[in-house]
Amino acid sequence: MGVVSLGGWYEGYVVDAALGHGGYATVYLAHDAANPDRRVALKILDDFHREPAQIARLQREFDFAHRLDHPHIIKVYECGAGWLAMELVDGGTATKLQGLPDRLAALAHIADALDCAHRLGIVHCDIKPSNILVSLPFSTRGAVLIDFGAAHAVAEDVGRRPAHVEASLPYSAPELLRGYAPSAATDEYALACTAFELITGSPPFGAPTSIELMEKQLHAPPPKLSHKIDWVPHAFDSIMSKALAKTADNRYDSCAEFIALITRALR
Repeated sequence: MGVVSLGGWYEGYVVDAALGHGGYATVYLAHDAANPDRRVALKILDDFHREPAQIARLQREFDFAHRLDHPHIIKVYECGAGWLAMELVDGGTATKLQGLPDRLAALAHIADALDCAHRLGIVHCDIKPSNILVSLPFSTRGAVLIDFGAAHAVAEDVGRRPAHVEASLPYSAPELLRGYAPSAATDEYALACTAFELITGSPPFGAPTSIELMEKQLHAPPPKLSHKIDWVPHAFDSIMSKALAKTADNRYDSCAEFIALITRALR
């Protein structure tokens, strides 16, 4: 069952509280029935989101995260048909961070995590603020990248046209919208949109309809913030413009390089 009662048992765990609900699943705070001190985040598909494709997506989320051993990538413990147990990161999303230094540090953590994944041929494909959790206090763990359900293995594209890739439109690179295979540069574009939002309060492109937003992602240049915000230097605009280049080959060679330049410009 996708709906569980608080205090009830689920696959060897005791459910203590609901932490949040996404598009197709609820995440609960739970503890191991055999070891009450071991707390986890338990992600359980809703009853009406248990089609084979959705169960496969959750399994994919587990498989990709399980391949990656990095301090800023979520640790996953076990997975069953329609559920996933993972480490508990208790500080909320990166938007809860107060102050620019912590937000820049979080972006650096995620950039390093992405570069690690990219070296192993894995593209996350859904980088956005809500997929970046932070520890409480922030200094204990920093930022943690979650939700590899839309992730993509570059090797899957060899010799065939890639399947449709899910992504969140405000952070979607032009090549995804054009139906091309994602790459490391695709995550860099989404990270740039995320960085823009964490630094300014909103992503670089906004529009009242999905069609208009797609058009902006495909063709509009990013806004020049130095013209609008006194403390933003001109260098920020040029760095962001390269990371948000419409052509993937024109972006930076790594996510860490991009975030390091942004951090230096804003110090």
